[in-house]
Amino acid sequence: MGGNAKPPDGTTEPPATAGQAGSTLSDRERIDRLRLIRSENVGPITFRRLIARFGSAAAAIDALPRLARRGGTRAAPRICTAAEAEAELAALEAWGARLVAIDEADYPPLLAYMDDAPPLVAMLGCASILQRPAVAIVGARNASLNGRRMAADLARDLGAAGCSVVSGLAHGIDAAAHAAALGSGTVAVVAGGIDVVYPQDHQDLYAAIAERGLILAEMPPGLRPQAGHFPRRNRLISGTCRGVVVVEASLRSGSLITARLALEQGREVLAVPGSPLDPRARGANDLIRQGATLVESAADVLNALSRPAPRPVAAPAVPVAEVDPDDAEPDPSPDAAGRIAAALSAAPVTVDELIRSCQLSPPLVNTILLEWELAGRIERLPGNRIAMIAFAKTPSR
Repeated sequence: MGGNAKPPDGTTEPPATAGQAGSTLSDRERIDRLRLIRSENVGPITFRRLIARFGSAAAAIDALPRLARRGGTRAAPRICTAAEAEAELAALEAWGARLVAIDEADYPPLLAYMDDAPPLVAMLGCASILQRPAVAIVGARNASLNGRRMAADLARDLGAAGCSVVSGLAHGIDAAAHAAALGSGTVAVVAGGIDVVYPQDHQDLYAAIAERGLILAEMPPGLRPQAGHFPRRNRLISGTCRGVVVVEASLRSGSLITARLALEQGREVLAVPGSPLDPRARGANDLIRQGATLVESAADVLNALSRPAPRPVAAPAVPVAEVDPDDAEPDPSPDAAGRIAAALSAAPVTVDELIRSCQLSPPLVNTILLEWELAGRIERLPGNRIAMIAFAKTPSR
């Protein structure tokens, strides 16, 4: 399969981002950023908006209680302390890992283009692996022998062609892809803390990847993965790559979530066809039916990646150095808050749809949404979507 495979044209250097100037954070700034992202109700998008509004993580932390009160909550959000942040950094160092910020050179290049890119990621191993073109190979945990063989062949041949192979360290397809790509470069994106091996029987595979490849995590060390962590992990798998290949997946598989996220992120979606009699093939077959590239060999993947890369869905994160501290956002009025509240529900809508519906300025809408998220009243979802959590009445100001 790999004899005629060539590296994807034009992908040896992923697009540079404005947030990747190669700078190194000071210890104080790293701690402040870690405190901000670990504080209650602060997600990646809110983190970025807070930095853009206040110019630094320290200033944003000081503003959190006031913004949350304006959003309608009496209790201030819990703010991560400096001691807690320092303890997390010490735990990472003791494990041999480090915390990399979005505007540092080792941050995964394509990941920075996501609208909800993690402002900080923990990395263990060789960070330069993700400076090469990367392809995700994902699929069923209860994979067939043929499915595992196909995943291994693809991973081995893609590695020989100069690609890094990314997956999620799960049983089945993930494990087969990782093992086959150990010699060329593989990345395991984990759902819990970087020091938590899951599943536990992958201790040896984890150790081999940490030594010869790269382990990547968004969650704090020591955190065991829970069900809600895996979709967040999946967005990182697709976000680090030019394309995602699905090998054996049922119609309710998490691999299809990864494929959907890849599509939203402007990545290539590819799938290996399987027997219609095997339930494990239905998800991949359905992706092909919807337009995913059919894959029979690594050459099919490389040909797909040789096409011009789609324009990134989201702009790179705004670096702190480019923030204008005088660019203040407007003070929201009760009338504007009421109009936005009336337009929202538990069903997700995009921020753009909300702005058009309410006929309010984008800065005003974003200010209100920022305060409501800090108050725990809305949640942000991939694709610049938001949804109401609990909002009995328009908050008083």
